[in-house]
Amino acid sequence: MKITKNLLQVGVLGLSIMASSVMAAVSADEAAKLGTTLTPMGAEMAGNAAGTIPKWSPLPTNAGAVDARGFLANPYASEQPLFTITAQNVEQYKDKLAPGQYAMFKRYPDTFKMPVYTTHRGATVPADVFAAIKKNATSTNLVSGGNGLENFETAVPFPIPKSGVEVIWNHITRYRGGSVTRLVTQATPQTNGSFSLVYFRDQFVFRDKMKDYDPKNPGNVLFYFKQQVTAPARLAGGVLLVHETLDQVKEPRSAWVYNAGQRRVRRAPQVSYDGPGTAADGLRTSDNLDMFNGAPDRYDWKLEGKKELYIAENSYKLDDPKLKYVDIIKAGHINQDLARYELRRVWHVVATLKEGQRHIYAKRDFFIDEDTWQAAVIDHYDGRGQLWRVAEAHAENYYDKQVPWYALETLYDLQSGRYLALGMKNEEKQAYDFGFTATTSDFTPAALRQDGVR
Repeated sequence: MKITKNLLQVGVLGLSIMASSVMAAVSADEAAKLGTTLTPMGAEMAGNAAGTIPKWSPLPTNAGAVDARGFLANPYASEQPLFTITAQNVEQYKDKLAPGQYAMFKRYPDTFKMPVYTTHRGATVPADVFAAIKKNATSTNLVSGGNGLENFETAVPFPIPKSGVEVIWNHITRYRGGSVTRLVTQATPQTNGSFSLVYFRDQFVFRDKMKDYDPKNPGNVLFYFKQQVTAPARLAGGVLLVHETLDQVKEPRSAWVYNAGQRRVRRAPQVSYDGPGTAADGLRTSDNLDMFNGAPDRYDWKLEGKKELYIAENSYKLDDPKLKYVDIIKAGHINQDLARYELRRVWHVVATLKEGQRHIYAKRDFFIDEDTWQAAVIDHYDGRGQLWRVAEAHAENYYDKQVPWYALETLYDLQSGRYLALGMKNEEKQAYDFGFTATTSDFTPAALRQDGVR
């Protein structure tokens, strides 16, 4: 009888531990910090003690002019760098650099630099998104061992995170305007800097922005994504369709591709995890897009806490429509004279591949901006434990629409000396269009044939 009682106690304790590992909502008292000591997004409202990071001060929607193509004026155009980090002085700033950033100075000592400017914490989102985030704080929970969400609305399920996987979910679900159409390019330069471009037309819609969305029956789809290659001619007409799910253990991501040459639509299970990225010359995986995307189930996620880091922010100079792509793409790395770095607080999360799982990246170090939940830097390690690839996002606040996102994503391969740059739109006929509307019928496999034009 005593043994049975002890076994029952152990069982109850085990269930309790299991429950605490998946429950994530915070108390109403803790959620009350949002909008007071914490920003409505969950960042620290105040600056740092040294005064090098200011308090949060959101940019107004009229912070600058918007041209006919939708490109934004740089509200900080008159500013000059406070200082520039180079290979000659990098040791002085090493404690505020990610290991991957530090490695770039060692890999390219003559050309890599980081111009550091005054920090401006201007990122914000619409009021209704803030309201949804506050509601999520007390109602959203992790399910399927942390690999899915329940009771989630709109964006950022865990503004007051307690674990690494919660921070990652905030990045995955962060607000990106709800819906967008964009024309962007991708370059994969050779070691001498020569490159050709791949042109994409993307459509991206979160479920609650669909015209036929039913909030009473939201389903398991988080967002719909369609990507059409428009050039070069040998790739043009190919279309990728993705239905991204909230719980990818219960219902894995669904993906299809339309091959213009074969005029056929096929399932694409390889469009996940370390499957090859579209037209990327082997330089990125499927889950490298948007810095990181997809199911978190193959990794253990450890929250290391917060730290101060120099990250690329307010990258309006890099997104200037007067620039040509040849002004940006250089040998080894992008033109760092166009970059802007600021001192920020970031969340540090370490992802370690679970035993028995497969991925070309055995470990990933995430550094995620506290103000936007966007990944700023991700270091990728191979199976030998060697630093392999360094992802760096150049963030931009689309202040007219109140959307934090990226102007450019880069992924540097330290071993090959090559890199990938994705998201440039300087020479395109329009910037991001956040007014895109659609129905679920626009994102069906049957719709791919209509979109694929050779």
